[in-house]
Amino acid sequence: MRAACGWIAMLAALGSLGAMAQEAAPANPCMEVTVNGERAPSYDCLTQKMRPPASAPRDADGVPQLASEAIANRPSNQLGLFNRAATSTRMGNTFGTSVYPQRPPPVAPVSPLIPGR
Repeated sequence: MRAACGWIAMLAALGSLGAMAQEAAPANPCMEVTVNGERAPSYDCLTQKMRPPASAPRDADGVPQLASEAIANRPSNQLGLFNRAATSTRMGNTFGTSVYPQRPPPVAPVSPLIPGR
């Protein structure tokens, strides 16, 4: 009798492991078909897998956004890219006319030992 209880407990544990394995498996696995030696994937299935999850942040129209879209929509100065206003400020009055930025004229050194100079 005791051995039967052990078997029942083991079968129940295996059954629960099988149920957990089924839950971990994807709901709709993508199927590939081989025709004349060429593999043809299911593009509809792959497109479904590429869509953002339902918990993804949404834009103003309610369309889910990918994480890469949030990065692409950041301002150029946050991404380290060209920014016309920042480049114009850095180049000064030489913007568009020279490759060298505007710099103030060099200051002549003054000696504290020689007065009047």
